[in-house]
Amino acid sequence: MVDGHTPRAATDRSAGDPEVNAPGTDRASAEPDRAEGTGTPSGGHRPRVSWSGLRPLLLRLHFYAGVVISPFLLVAAVTGLLYTATPQIEAVVYRHELRVTPHGEPDPLSVQVAAARKAVPEGTLLSVTPALGRTDSTRVVFDEPGLPDNYTQTAFVNPYTSEVLGQERTFAGWWLPVRSWVDGLHRHLHLGEFGRNYSEIAASWLWVEVLAGLALWLSAPRSRQRLRRVFVPRGGVRGRRRTVSWHATAGVWASVGLLGLSATGMTWSVHAGASIGTIQSALAGPTPAVSTTLPGHPAGARSGTGAGRTKDVGIDAVVASAHAAGLSGVLDVKPPTEAGTAYLVEENTRSWPERHDSVAVDPATGKITDRANWADHPLLAKMTSWGIDAHMGLLFGLANQIVLALLAIALIGMILWGYRMWWLRRPTRGEGFALGRAPAPGAWRRLPGWFLAPAVLLIAVIGYCIPLFGLPLLAFLVIDLIVGARRRRRTGRTEVTA
Repeated sequence: MVDGHTPRAATDRSAGDPEVNAPGTDRASAEPDRAEGTGTPSGGHRPRVSWSGLRPLLLRLHFYAGVVISPFLLVAAVTGLLYTATPQIEAVVYRHELRVTPHGEPDPLSVQVAAARKAVPEGTLLSVTPALGRTDSTRVVFDEPGLPDNYTQTAFVNPYTSEVLGQERTFAGWWLPVRSWVDGLHRHLHLGEFGRNYSEIAASWLWVEVLAGLALWLSAPRSRQRLRRVFVPRGGVRGRRRTVSWHATAGVWASVGLLGLSATGMTWSVHAGASIGTIQSALAGPTPAVSTTLPGHPAGARSGTGAGRTKDVGIDAVVASAHAAGLSGVLDVKPPTEAGTAYLVEENTRSWPERHDSVAVDPATGKITDRANWADHPLLAKMTSWGIDAHMGLLFGLANQIVLALLAIALIGMILWGYRMWWLRRPTRGEGFALGRAPAPGAWRRLPGWFLAPAVLLIAVIGYCIPLFGLPLLAFLVIDLIVGARRRRRTGRTEVTA
């Protein structure tokens, strides 16, 4: 958010300016603040922890994380910004497959599925999504030999003529090629499982940067007349102070959304996602699921074992049963895959209000054999689903996409302003290339043991649950110790020489 570093030159200072001369400068970092009781205790009293003791530590963490992690955040923000526009891009690119001109009454769904089967003769039918609106096409999803994992072949059928409008390779049975490509770019840069580490690093550190920046910016001493500077960039200033103001105020406005993106991004990450899933299962309990095993039939029985079915009411009757049971919106109809199993019909409405009820339908009678209601899902499971759909721009439609785009633009601006602040701190005297100074090391040594020990334990637990937060943090600590040791040795040699 705001680096709060000591200005690089006297011309960039302003007496009494909390945004420049805030606590935690190099001098404050180098000397213990005994007046606040954070140094050695006297009189047997337990030392207190003051903000002037914590601020230098947050400054250094915010600085190193900003310099090292920001490239990951920048890539995530740029690719995320591109992702927000994919629904509109798909609507144009695949208009021929997605939209039809309504006339008369639609053909039976079974006729549409039969036409799709002819178009994909080697495919195994996985699911059917009937046209939701009068101008929508029907989607028939197949598994075909040679497809990559999680990819399917989808045929788009005109409901009024049963003409196959086209075929596309889809991801997870739904995302069309444009969105699946951009989604892969955002999640793993098309580098496979290894590439997912980049987005997990970004999600694992975004919340740290946001909270640390908020603490640094909101705690800066201000008069009541200057309170508006928390939310509004300063006018009439130039140089680093102007950059700090824009960097920080943008972060204040975007903080809630960025924290949400960080949390939901970790939810489906590889390492942190596994820990979150374990915690969620322990706290929320089991999520209701539909059983497709028919009464009186052993699970997994196949045709020829005495459990084969002899009658199928057809997909039209199955959809009618689901509608009669109250299911509506976008439906995914999955046919039985084994003898003794039922059709599975699931609601897949991911806009607000979400609908995720599901039923099992007996293929012989068309009767509902089992049901799972979205209302019965644990609140934590619902919140996870809402958060993920909001992260993907699905929950509130166009408004959701606009908010995500603004958050991505704000994050890009904050990162660029942050690097500019670092550049403006570079030494201006002497020859040669030089980078901006980092806050002085050793701030953690000013904290009393009674506070430091549980804090380290808490951070260790968080680092264990979120490994791509813990490992970089450990690297920052090692670097801090090395830099501090070299600085002390250099200071010692200077004193001996003097």
